[in-house]
Formats: sequence, structure tokens, C-alpha cells
Amino acid sequence: MNQELDFMFVKYARVWIPDVEEVWKSAELTKDYRHGDGVLQLQLEDGKELEYKLDPKTNNLPHLRNPDILVGENDLTALSYLHEPAVLHNLKVRFTDSKLIYTYCGIVLVAINPYETLPIYGTDIIYAYSGQNMGDMDPHIFAVAEEAYKQMARDERNQSIIVSGESGAGKTVSAKYAMRYFATVSGSASEANVEEKVLASNPIMESIGNAKTTRNDNSSRFGKYIEIGFDKKYRIIGANMRTYLLEKSRVVFQADEERNYHIFYQLCASAHLPEFKALKLGKAGEFHYTKQGKNPVIDGVDDAKEMSTTRNAFTLLGVNESYQLGLFQILASILHLGNVEVKDRDSDSSIIPPNNGHLSVFCELMGVTYQDMSHWLCHKKLKTATETYIKPVPKLQAINARDALAKHIYAKLFNWIVDHVNKALHSTVKQHSFIGVLDIYGFETFEINSFEQFCINYANEKLQQQFNMHVFKLEQEEYMKEQIPWTLIDFYDNQPCINLIEAKMGILDLLDEECKMPKGSDDSWAQKLYNTHLKTCALFEKPRMSNKAFIIQHFADKVEYQCDGFLEKNKDTVNEEQIHVLKASKFDLLVELFRDEEKATSPTGAAPATGGRTRLSVKPDKNKAGQASKEHKKTVGLQFRNSLQLLMETLNATTPHYVRCIKPNDYKYAFTFDPKRAVQQLRACGVLETIRISAAGFPSRWTYQEFFSRYRVLMKQKDVLTDRKMTCKNVLEKLVQDPDKYQFGKTKIFFRAGQVAYLEKLRADKLRAACIRIQKTIRCWLARKKYLRMKHAATTIQRYVRGYQARCLAKFLRRTRAAIIIQKYQRMYVQRTCYKRKQAAALAMQCILRAYMARQLYKSLLREHKAIIIQKMVRGWLARQWFKRSLRAIVYLQCCIRRMRAKRELKKLKIEARSVEHFKKLNIGMENKIMQLQRRIDEQNKENRGLSERLNSLEVSHAAESERLRVELTRLRGAEEDAKNNANKVTSLLEEVERLRKDLQNTQKEKKAIEDWARTYQDEMEQMISELKEQNHLLKNEKNDLNRLIQEQSQQWKEKMQRALKEETEQLENDLNEERSRYQNLLTEHLRLEEKYDDLKEEITLAVNIPKPGHRRTDSTHSSNESECTYNSEFAESEDGTRGGEDAIKGILDMSLFLKLQKRVSELEQEKQSLQNELDRREEQFQRARARDDEEHKKARSAELEYESLKRQELESENKKLKHDLNEMRQSLRGSAEASSAAPGSPAYTVLLDQLNASNEELEVRKEEVLILRSQLVSQKEAMQHKDEKETMTEPLPYIEDVQKLTDAKEISQAYMGLKDTNRSPFPDYHKLNEDGELWLVYEGLKETNRLLESQLQAQRRSHENEVEVLRGELQSVKEENNRQQQLLAQNLQLPPEARIEASLQHEITRLTNENLDLMEQLEKQDKTVRKLKKQLKVFAKKINDLEGGQMDVSPGQTTDEPVHPVNIPRREKDFQGMLEYKKEDELKLVKNLILELKPRGVAVNLIPGLPAYILFMCLRHADYINDDQKVRSLLTSVINSIKKILKKRGDDFETVSFWLSNTCRFLHCLKQYSGDEQFMKHNTTKQNDHCLSNFDLAEYRQVLSDLAIQIYQQLIKCMENILQPMIVSGMLEHETIQGVSGVKPTGLRKRTSSIADEGTYTLDSIIRQLNSFHSIMCQHGTDPELIKQVVKQQFYIIGAVTLNNLLLRKDMCSWSKGMQIRYNVSQLEEWLRDKNLMTCGAKETLEPLIQAAQLLQVKKKTDEDAEAICSMCNSLSTAQIVKVLNLYTPVNAFEERVSVLFIRTIQTRLRDRKESPQLLMDTKLIYPVTFPFNPSSLALETIQIPSSLNVGFLTRV
Repeated sequence: MNQELDFMFVKYARVWIPDVEEVWKSAELTKDYRHGDGVLQLQLEDGKELEYKLDPKTNNLPHLRNPDILVGENDLTALSYLHEPAVLHNLKVRFTDSKLIYTYCGIVLVAINPYETLPIYGTDIIYAYSGQNMGDMDPHIFAVAEEAYKQMARDERNQSIIVSGESGAGKTVSAKYAMRYFATVSGSASEANVEEKVLASNPIMESIGNAKTTRNDNSSRFGKYIEIGFDKKYRIIGANMRTYLLEKSRVVFQADEERNYHIFYQLCASAHLPEFKALKLGKAGEFHYTKQGKNPVIDGVDDAKEMSTTRNAFTLLGVNESYQLGLFQILASILHLGNVEVKDRDSDSSIIPPNNGHLSVFCELMGVTYQDMSHWLCHKKLKTATETYIKPVPKLQAINARDALAKHIYAKLFNWIVDHVNKALHSTVKQHSFIGVLDIYGFETFEINSFEQFCINYANEKLQQQFNMHVFKLEQEEYMKEQIPWTLIDFYDNQPCINLIEAKMGILDLLDEECKMPKGSDDSWAQKLYNTHLKTCALFEKPRMSNKAFIIQHFADKVEYQCDGFLEKNKDTVNEEQIHVLKASKFDLLVELFRDEEKATSPTGAAPATGGRTRLSVKPDKNKAGQASKEHKKTVGLQFRNSLQLLMETLNATTPHYVRCIKPNDYKYAFTFDPKRAVQQLRACGVLETIRISAAGFPSRWTYQEFFSRYRVLMKQKDVLTDRKMTCKNVLEKLVQDPDKYQFGKTKIFFRAGQVAYLEKLRADKLRAACIRIQKTIRCWLARKKYLRMKHAATTIQRYVRGYQARCLAKFLRRTRAAIIIQKYQRMYVQRTCYKRKQAAALAMQCILRAYMARQLYKSLLREHKAIIIQKMVRGWLARQWFKRSLRAIVYLQCCIRRMRAKRELKKLKIEARSVEHFKKLNIGMENKIMQLQRRIDEQNKENRGLSERLNSLEVSHAAESERLRVELTRLRGAEEDAKNNANKVTSLLEEVERLRKDLQNTQKEKKAIEDWARTYQDEMEQMISELKEQNHLLKNEKNDLNRLIQEQSQQWKEKMQRALKEETEQLENDLNEERSRYQNLLTEHLRLEEKYDDLKEEITLAVNIPKPGHRRTDSTHSSNESECTYNSEFAESEDGTRGGEDAIKGILDMSLFLKLQKRVSELEQEKQSLQNELDRREEQFQRARARDDEEHKKARSAELEYESLKRQELESENKKLKHDLNEMRQSLRGSAEASSAAPGSPAYTVLLDQLNASNEELEVRKEEVLILRSQLVSQKEAMQHKDEKETMTEPLPYIEDVQKLTDAKEISQAYMGLKDTNRSPFPDYHKLNEDGELWLVYEGLKETNRLLESQLQAQRRSHENEVEVLRGELQSVKEENNRQQQLLAQNLQLPPEARIEASLQHEITRLTNENLDLMEQLEKQDKTVRKLKKQLKVFAKKINDLEGGQMDVSPGQTTDEPVHPVNIPRREKDFQGMLEYKKEDELKLVKNLILELKPRGVAVNLIPGLPAYILFMCLRHADYINDDQKVRSLLTSVINSIKKILKKRGDDFETVSFWLSNTCRFLHCLKQYSGDEQFMKHNTTKQNDHCLSNFDLAEYRQVLSDLAIQIYQQLIKCMENILQPMIVSGMLEHETIQGVSGVKPTGLRKRTSSIADEGTYTLDSIIRQLNSFHSIMCQHGTDPELIKQVVKQQFYIIGAVTLNNLLLRKDMCSWSKGMQIRYNVSQLEEWLRDKNLMTCGAKETLEPLIQAAQLLQVKKKTDEDAEAICSMCNSLSTAQIVKVLNLYTPVNAFEERVSVLFIRTIQTRLRDRKESPQLLMDTKLIYPVTFPFNPSSLALETIQIPSSLNVGFLTRV
């Protein structure tokens, strides 16, 4: 022993020393301890040196600290050193650092109140703990509840969970969570929602029994024991509650910062409600009973909301509204009673003033008289043997009497509520077992302790005794089980203290005796206590300074009790006359409260169920006559002792489970640990006593395999034997010399306290020595590597230096040789340059001379040649001039004649063109637009007529003037003739000639001026044209910019629409997945209700003895999407067959549940049908809208292009004509210069007039066309804008371009009109052309008209060309997109269905958006034609049948086959058509042999996959072929019902479920493949297309089969999950796939599952084998590859989710080595996926959270860079999961380090911006939505052979 101490107490060993502030403080030895030393040299953690003196008498050394790897263990008994400081430190580390509030201490669960809401109580956590062993998961209240539930079912023994602790420690919450666990896991045995009622009792009891204290905002002021009853299937059937010691004094008094019971404040907060107006309540501060604590509000609590919760709980428990209002009425009267003011009348009497408002309200609410109540509040009745006296009482006694009455009323009300809660929770079903939850006050000690603390501590003494005996018993059983010699363990027995309290002449006995004394008092009772126990009992003491108190030494501490008030509280007296007044009330509920005890019911509210277990009552049985008065006289202490005795009997009859709640600090700070307060509670609740009992024996226990795995490093190779037990014995004998330190059991090794730490030290020393050796070797290797590198570096440097020197020498030699060569070549260059210079000079001189001579010769030849050319040209020019003059005169003459004829013809054509009929022929469809523009045309016509009239008047005036001049000329000619005749007039004639000459000269001058002006005008016009060209160029640039802007905007719009389309597509995909998920969940719910309905029907059938063969399923059991016609016949048959049974049931059994389920099924069916209809409606609406929009767009664009091309051609032809006219005018103007005069009637004048008329006509036509074009563009713009408002999915580019074109046309027109105005102003002298300037005006108008028309034509031509280019580009892009989509669709259909949802959705969207409209119309026409022909064919077939039936006389047996002959005769060949014929009566035999009795294993191995589906479809084909709708409906109904039946019967067999999933899918694919729909026939052969169904559309049945396949898939997943669930945790977490990587740590009393592979333990190989089995079975059954991928993805999700959830709930699994094991296991699963070619199915992605959690266990966790890496790496884990893993991270070896709290906070800070669900665990119940991609079969139906083993020989091949 001394050697061991010397070995343990060495330098650097850590110990615990006592401390005043921290209770225990850690220190480290700075010097080795030697036996006999009186002082230990220590150093505290803050660096302070300390000398710790040892007691020379005891020489007790300080407690040693446990190794760091044991700190933070789940079970305190796993600690090597079991003592108080180790327990305290372990709890502190877990609570403050790891944020873990639960810790095991042997059989006790220690729960520390975190004062913070933690996300560890959700339903997912409940299911995670369900079915798990207690030691396998982290400590939790759910683990204790699961252990109790499991032992109840396994051991057939009732259980109890005892929750204790002081106020504010969290007892009520822990009990509430335990009850919630039972309610969630077990469910209820009926539809009465018993579990909800059990949970609903909590808010009621909290409102009437909980209050705010200085220690707790929701402190339970009473104890309760709730028995939760279970039936034989261990489902909740009811509950019963017992209450103990309600703190009635709180009703009338509260200390500072405390409150009365919650219900009073809830009432005051809800006083504004209409139903509470009659209670006349106000705020809580207005009543004496609620304002004494001076703080009526609790932070974060809404009393009005809590009131609503309380009322809802009352309603759920069956307390109707009138009773609730009655309860609140009594509670309000208590508040008013507290405000009744009592005044002194004199020193011995008191009085209540008349008309006291609160007393009036009290009497009104309670239904009593004001006079009686006011009288008896101030008086009391004294009875003697002969007389009765009424005596007034003083004010103080009257107030006490008032308060006593209030307390009594509240106590009665409390008991009444408890009774009615028990009535609501009581069940008539026989109770098989129960689990009790005891929520009782812990050990209490205050400054002033009274009667309540005495009773509480008395109860804790009894419970502690029971706890000690249970712990002692478990230890003894463990030792006996392992066959270890049993030695008596000394433990504290508190029986003497219990005897002091409850034995004869004990404290309670003396108290009751003193209460019976007439003049008994607290002082006299105290003296009796001193006299009786002071000298006889060591546990009883008397305070030195008081004679009215006593001290009791309890198991936890000494407590001093004050005797004041003991007698009064024990008597619990109330004025009987006040009770009589209340009993005489008119208020029924109040009378019921004070009913005589002999009429009262039992606390449960009903008699115990016959045959069930009799419940133990809170109160003694008072039903016997004559005991009422005796029971009434029982004291509170006696009643409490009896109740406690019954409770202990109940607990002793059950298996107890202990939960000890600890309050970490008195200030309610979150995760703040006060060591002083914790130690007090640990001592008081018995945790340290458990540690002491464990430490006295062998607390550390290892299995042989675990010990071998952990301490293999301490063994030599020769010590390792095949027998693990012998190996461990041999090693321990060498390592531990004292044999008393360990014992060998049958399966375990038991160690004394400290031995595991000793072995850990040996192991750590061995590993440290190994590490030092490894370091030595590595350092030697590193040093040698460094030396070799230095040597190599020196050699390399030498080599390079020598090489450098050699290169320098070689460089010098090369340079010398190069210099010589350079000199040689330089000298040669000088000589060669001189020679070349001389040669060049000679050559230059020769060249110059020869060139001069050649140029002279060339010049002479050139002169001669040019002279000849000049002669030739002059002669030719003269000849051509003569020819041209002749030709011009001839051509001019021809042109005049031809123009005259052409004009006449043109006028005729224009008149005809302007006619209405011709215009209608040319412009069909433009009549309406012409009518709209008729008004404007009329106005233009009026204007034109005005201009024509004006022109006519001008022509008339010109004609008159011309006639006058002609007459004058005739007269002058006559005069000339007269002059000739008259010689005497020569002079006058000469003068006249001279005058005419002058006129001629003037005319010539004018002509010259006109020619000058014409030249000037021509120059100006050319300049103007150049300016117009520049402006046109600018306009073109601006237009190009606008076009570019339009293109950019259109591109942006296109991209925007593409993004919107993509987002909408993604949204549609998400919505589709959500709808699928909802739809499949509804199917699951429907299936569950269907099965429940079937079970209930079977139970009803058995109950009334209805024979089962005659029973058939009704319509409610069918799938929700089946048509009514499918099941009406069967429902009618079933209704007829079971009507008699139902009549019998109505008299025996309540059918409300049946109707409720039937209603629920119908509601689910309706909801499912509505969802399906909505989905179909949306798809049809979307397809219809897209088709309509495409059609309108195509029509509009085609019509627009045709019209615009036509108008462009017309405008081009008209423009050519106008250009030709313009050229003629110009020629006429040039010709006018050569003419002698410009008088009217000249050719030029005539040409201009003709051109003017023609231009006016053309102008009118052009105006009409321009107006028509503009109106059409405006209408197109409005139509397109209206279309744009309706559709958002089409591109707006064409419409924007059209609008832009219109805008450009308007701008161009306005620009030319402006130019016309500006061009007129510079030329005001147009009158010089003729007298009135008409010709110039006409010419200018014609030019402007021509410019306008030409500019419009060019603008429209450019716009149309741009539009055509855009349309061509759009058309090309649409074609490319269409081709691409078709190719993609073809690829998706040809390849195996690799991408299910994505491919099908992409295909559907492509088909909806790009389908050809013409083909759709053609298809519709063909469909209509086919339907019409089918109908005609059916009519003709019926007529032929009728004719043949009337003509032929056949037997009845042949009539069934005859009608098919007329149909069969014209059909295809006579060979096998892939159909099977059967008789109607053989249908049941077919279903029986092919579905119900078929064995999947034989079919899967020997026959082709999906053979039953093919056979059923071939039978269905024949029924369709013969046009028998009843046979089709009957066959499909039987098939569906039979598949459901076989799945219900063998739904837990994976092979069966997989087989029928495969066949159902194949049957569904066959219905699609041979349906005749184009989309399903693309991959069919010609023969398969011939086999399509011809008469019936089975789309509805395809939906029913799809729903059935979904149900089978979900059943397959559940079956697979049930098989995999037990393997996952063991194989993925617990089993060491890589042996030796992780060491086993001590496990404590809660034995966890071993990580060593024992026989029967699941390993990773087990999981992979099971996955192989699943995959091979599905492949053998011919399951679709896409469906297999979905199943595998679901499998891997379950594996990952279950593994991660267990990892998050198991501290022992969060280590570096376990992370390596997980990553290796995941890699094996990935390898399995690669082997099966399933890497693309998405299964690997489902394991990503688990992979990241494993990586998180292995990465560094120290610096900020590590935190950043973790945040970026763990993107699939939530913040809560990351923090949980870091908190749970536990080193397995001493070389690992813990994660610091600062690092975890850094992670939380970096991840706080993440938007994610706060849920900790993954949803293991999640099932991904399943899809069934169409997978056509290449198997020809006519080639299928039916084996005889199927027993379907009655089928005939057709």
C-alpha cells in the first residue's frame, strides 16, 4: 500500500485540497511524497506555492485527481477516483464547458437546471432514444423514461420515476418531459387521445398548484404522484394523480418577490373578457391576496395567454364551460374575501362595516347571505355538554378565521379539480401495468423552518431510505451475478431518524397528542420534546439560545425547526359555522365541494375497473358509515404520514428510477455553476451517498475483452493467450501486487477505487516511453537527413564553382578566336565595298545615257500617235453631233405621241384602280379599315376638288388669254398684209419692226436671266441635296444607334425572360416535388386509415360472430382515385352481404368511431382528388395558353409579313413611275431653254400641266395608302400591347421593333415636312417663271411629294429589311431550339431513364412549349375521326349481333363467344395475338394462383421478371378486345385488392414487397405502353403498336396503379428501414472496422454496447451484405433501374441520418479515432456504390452530413484559421450540429486535447448569419418523393410462354 502511494503521489501528480470559496481546489505536487512526510509541496493552478500539512494522527493524503481523459464522463461511476471533488469537477466540466445538463451517477440521473431553453426535447430526440439501451446514448431524461418503459414491457413489473430536488431545480419540468416521452412513444389504445389528456393535466395542475418563489418562477407547492396506465400492448389507457401537502398558507400570505398561485393572476389578467365581467375583478395589485409579494409580474410570462391554455386544458379533459366558470367564480370570491376589512369594535370583539363591497361580491358569487357570513366571520360558537354560546372574536382572530376559510375553500377546490382530472384520465379498459412519476419536493432548509419543511424533510428521509436500500440491493445482485465474494458494505441507515419522527412517542405522535389537549400550545409541545428525546436520541438536539425550537440531524444536514405554528398548522381548523353557511349556498358547485364525506366519490372519480389493478388512494377510504366524524378529526401530520406510507408501499412494489435535479446557482444565471450550492444539493439528494457505496466496493468494472483492448500495450507477446480471461489474470497479477484491489467475475473484472487510474498511469507511461523512443528515432533520422543534405550541398557547390572557372577559361579562348575572325571579315568588307562603289558609278553613267536616247525616240512616236487620235475624235464627234440632233428630234416626236397615248391609258387604269371593286379585289380584308378612313378620304377629295376647280379656272383664263393673243396675232398679220398692200405705211411698219426687235431683245434678256436663275437654282438644289444627304446620313446613324439600342434592349429582355423562365421552371420543379411529397403523404395516411378501418371491421366482425368468408371490403378501403363506377357494384354486394351483421352491431357497439374514420377517409380522398384535378387543370391551362399564344403570334406575323411585302412591291413600282415622270419634267425644263418662248400652249407647258394632274392623282393615292398603312400599324401596336399585357413568357422583341418602326416613320415624315417649309422660304421670286407662278408652285409641290414618298419608301424598305432579318433570325433560333429540344427528348427516351424527375420534367416542358400547332390540329382531327369510327363500329357491331341473334339458333353457352366473331373476322393474322382468354368464373382462381398464393422466390429465380404483370395485362387485353367493360373493371379491381391484401398479410417481407413493387410498375408500364397514346408508343415495334388497347381508356386506372405503387414503395422503405435500423449504429459507430485505432474507455455502471465484435454483433460487413441482398432481390425481380436508384438513395439517407443522430447524442463516440472509423466506413459504402454503378443516384450526397461530421472530429480545432476552415467545410451541417459535435468531442488518449470554450464561441459567432432550421437531429422518417419513369418493355407479348407451375392452365391463348 505504501509503495502504491509512493508511486501515485509523485512530482507533477495532481490532487484536490479543500477551499473555502470553491469548496475544492486543484493543485500539483512539486516534490515526490515519501512515507512519513508531514508536508506536501504543492503548486496551485494560478502558480502560487503552497505547503499542505498532513494530520499526524490520521495521515490522510488529499484526494487524487482523475486523468484528463476520464473528466467529463457520462457516468460518475466510471471515474477511477470516486470522491466528492471528482464528482463536483466532472459535473462542472460537463455543465459549463460541454453544455450538458444530464449526468449518470450509477442508477441516478443528475439533472442540472440550465435556466435556458435547450433544443433537446423535440419529437426527433424522443424517437432517437426510443428503443435504445440506456448506456448507449448520452444521459437524458428520455433515456430514464425509455429504460422504465422497456423494463415494464420486459419484466412485466410496474415502474416508478422518482424526481426530487429543491425548489427551482427543475423537478416539474423533468417530470413533464418524462410524461411527454411516454405519451409520444406509446400512443393511446383508442381514438380518445388519452396521451393528450395526460399532458393536458400539466397546465391545469401548474396553474392551481405552482407559484413564483424567490428561487423559482414556477415552483410546485405540492407533491404529486402520477400513475400512467398501460394495456397489454403497452399503450396508454389512462392515468391517476395523487397529491401531497398543498401549501395552503400561500393563498393568504406571500413573502417579498413571491406570488400567490398562478391561477389568481391569470384570472386578473383575463378580467376584461365578457364572460368574466360578472366576477368584478381588476388588476392583481388591487387584491390583498395577490399584492403582498409586491411583484405580480413574471418576466416573459403572459398570464392572459396562460389562462387561455388552462381553459383549453380544462375543455380537453371534459370540464365543460359552465363548470369552468363556476371554478373561476369560486377563485374570484376568494380574492374578494381577502379584501374584506375587519375593524375593532372593542378589545374582545370585531365588526365588518355594513355594505362592505367585497363581502357583498363574495356573498353574491358564493350564493350565501350577507348577514350570516358577516356575522360568523366575527363570531364563533362554543359548545358545552348542555349549552351553546356565541362569542365575538377580536380583530386578529377574525382575520385569521377569514384566512382559514379562504385556505379551506381553496383546498377543497384543489381536491375537486384533482378528482375531476382523475375522472377524465380514468379508463374503463383493464390496466395491465403502470409507470408512476413522482414529482416531490427535495430536502429543504431555510433561515426559519416550520411545519411544512418538517413534513418535506420527513418525506425525503423515507425516500432516502428506500433509495439506499435499492442501491444496496443492486450492488449485491451484481456481485452475486458475477459470483464475487460478498462483503457487507457499511452505509448510512436513516431508520433512527425516521423512528424519531414517526415512532410511538415520536415527534408526530407528541404533536397529535398536544393538539388534543384543550390548552395545548407550541411551548408545551416543545418542552415535551425536550423531555422525551433530548437525552435518549443523539439525532435530536436543543438550540442553545432558544426554548421554542429543536434540531434534527437528517441524512443531509442539521435542520433547526421553529415550534411556532406547528399546532395550528397540524390542526388545520376552520369555523364550522362558516362551513354551514357555505353548505347552505344556492351555488351547486360550492355545495358539491363541501358535500359530506360519506357522499363523496373516490379521488379517481369512478369505481375501479373490474379485474383491473386497484389504485392506491391519496386519502384513506372514507366510504364506511360512522367514520366521517373520526376522519374529520385527523390531523394534517397523521394524514400526511398515512399518505406517505401508502406511497412507500407503492414505490416498494415497483422498480424505481431516480432523477435528482440540481440548482446550479441562486440567481437563475444560464450555465453558471456555484460549487457551494451544488455540493449542498448533492449531499442532500443522496448522490454522494451513492458514490460512497460504490467506492466502498469495486466501482470500476471491465469486461475481459474491453480490458484486453485497452491495456494490450502493457502486455508482451508471450502473455497473450487465446483465452482472454487467463490473459487478463496473468497480466493483472504482474501489474497489481495486492490481490484485494481486484476481483475476477464471470464476465467482468472488478477494480477498487483508484486502480483504473493506476493502470491508466502505467499505460500512459508505456505510451510515453514508446513516444520518446519514436521521437528519438525520428530525430536521429531527421539529423542524418540534414547531414546528408549539407554534404550533398557542399559537393554541389564545389562542382558548380569548378564548372564556373572552366567556363570562364573557355569563354576567354572563344573570344580571342572570335576577334581574329572579326578582323578578317572586316578587312574583306572594306575592300569589297570600294570595288562595289566603282562598279555602281560606271553602271549609273551607262544607264543615264541609254535612258536619254530612249526618251527622245518615245516622244517622237507619241506625237505622231496623238495627232492621229485627235483627227479621229474630231471627225467622229462631228458625225455624232449631227446624228444626235436628228435622233433627238425623232425621239422627241415619238415620246410625245406615246406619252399622250400612255396618259390616256394610265388615266383609265387609275380610274379602274380607284374603284371600290378593284380595291376590294386587291385588298381583301381591308374593307373595314377603308370604311374607318373613308371620312378622311372624303375630306381629301374635297380639298382635291377645290384644287381641281382652281386649276380649271386657271386653265380657262389661260385659254382666254391665249385666244386673245391669237386674235391679236391674226390682226397684226392682217395689218402686215395691209402694210404690204399699202406702200405708204412702210415707215410705220419699220417702226413696228424695230419695236418688235426691241421686244425680242428684251425677251432674250429675260431668257438669259431665266437661264442664269436656273443655273443658280440648280447649284442651290445640288447644295440642298448634299445637305439633305448629310441629314439623311445623320438620320441613318441615329437610326442605327436606335436599332442597336433596340437590339441591346431586346437582348436584355431575352436574357431576362430566359432567367425568368429558368426560375419559373425551377419553381415549378420544387412545387411539383412538394405536391408529390404531399400527395404521397396523403396516400400514406390514407393507407394507414384504410388498414385501421380493416382492423376495426375485423374486430367488429369477431365481436358479433359474423362469418369471415362472407365479408367483403367496402368502398372505403379502395384507393382514393378509383372511379365510382369501379366499385359501386362491389359496394352494393358488400352492403347486401353485411346488412344483417350491421344491424346486430348497432345494438351492441358504438359506431361513432367507425363513422369518424369513414368520414376521414372520404375527406382524404376528396383532398387527394382535388389536388390531382388542380395539377391536371394547371398543366392543361398552361399548355392551352402556350398553344393559343403561339398560334396568334404566328398568324399575326405571317399576315403582317404578307401585307407589308405586298405594299412594298406596290410602293417600289409607284416610285419608279414617279422617278420616270421627274426625269421627263427635267428634260422638259432643259428643252424649254432651247425653245423660243415659254408661252402657254408650248410643249413644256403642256408637259408640266400633264405632270401636275398626274402628280395630284398620285398624291391622293399615296395619301390613302399612307393613311391605311399608319392605321394598320397603330392597330397592330394596340393589339401587340394588349397581348404583351396578357403573356409574360413570350419575347417582346418583334413588338418593340414594330412600335419603333412606327415611331421612325412618324419622325421621318415630320422631318421632311419641316424641310419642305424651310425650302420654300429662300425663293420668293417664283413669279418670274410665268405670270402667276403656278408652274413653279406645281413643280415645288411635286418635288416635295416625291421626296416625301421616296423617303417613306426608303424608310419602310429599311424597316422591312431589318424586320425580315430579325424574323429570319428568330425563325432560325426557333428552329434550332426546336431541333435541340427534340434531340434532347429523343436522347432521354432512347437511353435508360437515368435522370427521372429532371428528364421527365424537361421533356414535359419542351413538349408543352415547342409542339407544332398544325400537327396538334391534325392529331385532334384524327382523334375525332377515330372516335367517330369507333362509335360507328360499336353501333354496327351491336346491329350485327342483333341480326345474328335473331337469325341463328344457338345454345346459351355459345352466345357469350358469338359477339366477338364479327370483330375478329376482319382483324389481323390468325397467329397468336398476345392475349389470354379466361372465363368470368375463373377470375378468383386467376387472382388466387397469380397473386395471393404465388411465391416470389420461385418466380424470381426461374421465370422472366414481371411475368405476373404480363399475364394480367394479356388477360386485360382480351377483355378489352371483346369490349367487355364489366370484365375489365372486375379484373382490375380484383388485382388491386389482391395486391393490397398480400401486402397487408406479408408486408414485413422485403422480398414480397419488392416483388409486387416490380410487378405493379411493370403492369403500369404495360398500360401506358399499349394505351395508344403517341407519347408512349415511340419505342414500340409495329407489332407492339398493333397490340394496343382498342376500346377502353384506362387512364384513371393508371393513376390508381400509380398510387398503389407509391404505397408499395413506402411499404418497401419501411420494411427496409426495420431491417437496417438495428444494424446501423452497431455497424457504423460501435464496431471497430479498423482494429486498434480507438481504445475503450471505462463505462461505469451504465454498461454501453461494446465496440468489440462479439458473436451476433452487427458490423459494417453485415450492412453491406444486407445492401447486397436488397439490391440482388430487386434486380432479380426486374425492378426498374431508376426505381432501384431511388431505393438506394433512401437506404443511404437512413444510414447517414441514423448514424449522425446517434453521433450527436453520444459523447463517447465523438473522438478523433471514431471520426477515422466513420470515414473508413463511408468509403466502404461508396465503394459499394461504385461496384453497383450507382454513384449517380444521389446516394453519396445523402451521406455528406455524416462525412462532414467525421471530418469535423479529425480537423484541428485551435486557431481562427481552423474555425474558418470548419465553417467552410461543414456546409451540410447546421450550426446546432457543429456546436454539438464540438461540445461532445472527447479525447480517448492523453495525447489528444479538448476543444476550448473560446473556440466554440468563435464558431458560433462565424455561423450566426446562417439561415437554417434550429433542429438538431435529422428526420429519419423522411421519405423522398418517388417517381416512376416510363420504361417500355421490348418483350413481345406473343412470345411469352406461361409455365405450368403457375397453375393457370384455364387461360387460353388467343
